[in-house]
Amino acid sequence: MGREFPLTPREVPRVSTAHRRIVTPIPAPASIPRFEQLRKHEPTSMGGQPPIIWHEGEGCHIRDPYGNQWLDFSAGVLVAATGYGHPRVKAAMERQLETGLYHTYCFANEPRIELVEKLSALAPVPLEKVFLLSTGSEATECAMKLARTFAVRNGRPEKTHLVTFENAFHGRTLGAQLAGGSPGLKAWIAGSHPEFVQVPFPDGFRTPDTSFDLFEKSLAKLGVSPESVCGVMTETYQGCNAQMFPPDYARALRAWCDRNSALLIFDEIQAGFGRTGKLFGFEHLGVSPDLITCGKGISGGMPLSAVIGRRDVMDIYGPGEMTSTHTANPVCCAATLANLEVIESEDAVRNAARLGVILAEACASMKRTSNGRIGHAASVGLVGALQFVTPGTTTPDHDTAWEVVRRCVESGLMLFAPVGVGGGAIKINPPLIITEEAFREGLGVVADAVKAFS
Repeated sequence: MGREFPLTPREVPRVSTAHRRIVTPIPAPASIPRFEQLRKHEPTSMGGQPPIIWHEGEGCHIRDPYGNQWLDFSAGVLVAATGYGHPRVKAAMERQLETGLYHTYCFANEPRIELVEKLSALAPVPLEKVFLLSTGSEATECAMKLARTFAVRNGRPEKTHLVTFENAFHGRTLGAQLAGGSPGLKAWIAGSHPEFVQVPFPDGFRTPDTSFDLFEKSLAKLGVSPESVCGVMTETYQGCNAQMFPPDYARALRAWCDRNSALLIFDEIQAGFGRTGKLFGFEHLGVSPDLITCGKGISGGMPLSAVIGRRDVMDIYGPGEMTSTHTANPVCCAATLANLEVIESEDAVRNAARLGVILAEACASMKRTSNGRIGHAASVGLVGALQFVTPGTTTPDHDTAWEVVRRCVESGLMLFAPVGVGGGAIKINPPLIITEEAFREGLGVVADAVKAFS
């Protein structure tokens, strides 16, 4: 569900703090002709975000060309883990550009060699092979392909089913949307595709039953035998609601996959590299997967994703049989290496865990005082979601969520448009390097906006 922000400037209170500055109406009048050009030349789907021209970025701040500055609680949709314009990331990219090599296809380059070695070292044993790609959707497609091919190559062609979860999001390409758990996003795809099946995600809100029994009962109800499953893929926390997978459920799922020779795939595209207060989100669960898909925060802003997995799974395709045009782009690899070094050297994972306590308290407080407008609030580390509903129900309330986002942006706090089921969820996910003082200021803006529409 989406909604276009109007291009009529609104007079808003001027804001001037250490982190936020609003000096024009929103959207800025001078920006209107630029947005009109975008709407003339781009598809309507690109018009769903607040009408702000991002012109400069520094740390946790975004500036437009008209004197306004926002404290960023979007991280560019969980991408800018180390903020904007970090000197070490910039320097790494500049050094690579100076070599004249900004594309090498599948030929080796030094940043690629260093990056796959680094990622292999970060991943838990026995996940030691790394395949670099460009987007999260590409990583999803690759992981699904590996799961199915692994079954076939091991003499199990009857293993045709891939199990995912309701309300899951794994990308926007064909296979990724078939695996996704939002029926509306795949309504355009002809055919039934029974090999892709979804079971309820144990979030404790829309699915009150969080026992593993529900997983097995759901498969039986769908007529799917365990022997026919090649893989189970899940987000470590669901992007639409920031709800972590229950640890007991995850351990039972790991054991189920082992018993039934199915690969367990964790989609860490949002959760990986510190977002949850641990390097990988699945570290909260006490289990390890067979494959990990990574993206977003891995590179801090450049288009790079990865699949990390077991050697016997990753090596099933021969030379030249599993490649990508922009795999291991040297500039992106250099940026990713620097981004990972910053996450380590600036203790960003621990910062996310420390500030995560504050975020959890703030989310719970906003839910309590929302007069039932927030039906569910969940967070882990530096990602939280407020799910707006019609009071007393689980029915999404997109309009209220949208108004809260609008008010925050007009107050100098950058959020992206509501997401999730029915477009009713507001995500809170600043760069991992944000200070406590700035974080508390931003949370105050969100709380004021929630109060205004509750």
